[in-house]
Amino acid sequence: MTATQHQPPVSDTASDTASSPAPLRRRWIRDWRPEDETFWSLTGARVARRNLAWSIFAEHLGFSVWLIWSVSSAFLVSQGFSFSPEQLFFLVAIPNLVGSLLRVPYTLAVPKFGGRNWTMVSAALLLVPTLGFAYAVTQPGTPYWAFCLIAATAGIGGGNFASSMANINFFYPPDKKGAALGLNAAGGNLGVALIQFLLPVIVGGAGIFGLVKASEGGIHLERAAWLYAALAIVATLGAFFFMDNLEGVESRPREQLRVITHRPIQVMSLLYIGTFGSFIGYSAAMPLLIKLNFWRQPVPGVEGIGINFVFYAFLGALVGSAARPIGGRLADRFGGARVTLVAFVGIIASTLLVLVTLSRLQTLPAPPTPDQLAKIS
Repeated sequence: MTATQHQPPVSDTASDTASSPAPLRRRWIRDWRPEDETFWSLTGARVARRNLAWSIFAEHLGFSVWLIWSVSSAFLVSQGFSFSPEQLFFLVAIPNLVGSLLRVPYTLAVPKFGGRNWTMVSAALLLVPTLGFAYAVTQPGTPYWAFCLIAATAGIGGGNFASSMANINFFYPPDKKGAALGLNAAGGNLGVALIQFLLPVIVGGAGIFGLVKASEGGIHLERAAWLYAALAIVATLGAFFFMDNLEGVESRPREQLRVITHRPIQVMSLLYIGTFGSFIGYSAAMPLLIKLNFWRQPVPGVEGIGINFVFYAFLGALVGSAARPIGGRLADRFGGARVTLVAFVGIIASTLLVLVTLSRLQTLPAPPTPDQLAKIS
């Protein structure tokens, strides 16, 4: 989706406005001309970088909250919640679905309310899924339908990506948009890897390639929720004090939604399913997938066998996040079509390699029956 930014005519004698943005009201900038090299070098780049930094932070938290269920679901059964694998995977999928649907209204919200204002709102809204998560996992009697509703609110974090990208797009000149948007996306996507890397450590479930042992006091999933609720407040305050709105940015929903009838947009949407869709989908499913298929703990309280998801689940998301800014710079230089083609070749090759490795994995023994477990103990 696109939006336009209408700029007032610039007087040749107005040297002051050529070097600094003109404020209209609190944290609103009226005269923003990133294409003006003098304006950009004197103050534009500095203002853009400041907004980019806080946008990345807020978006990063959004991604972490969005994917908090992807890793926490692997701990729910051990916490006394008797959910089936199908129910656990549904919990993982719900935030992805809601987050995808929220991208459209979140994109339109930036021109309507201002990038700074909407960043504040979207960051504050992260308190809903985090506090709801903290309540659900600390109440043994929480029904499955309540878990589903709370997991759905985590989709709020997925909407943050769309509004963040739409906002930062207006701050940079065309020749720098690719790098800036790539960096913005990378910082946000890194939230996926970080929540999968750190949540097991935060909640006391071990992690960091086995260098951190499980807490003797047991697993406390609510710790992660309290931490990210506090960080959401920090992001809200950071946007309030340090970000800016741009005056003159307009968005006409009917005109923007009309682009979905254009064939190139439809093709790009399909390609996007294969790129970012694969990234977020596989990243969300990976912890639970590893836990259910490649890990066994025949005797409770005794070290299990197989692959422990807390050591490796985050690696795919980490690689994808690191590739974002590189892809943005390459697209600026060689064009997005060429970079996308190379990316799909890499995806196909990687998928074939995964299929080969899966065919060579040793099958773990099935979990013991209650009678067998009784004999062992």
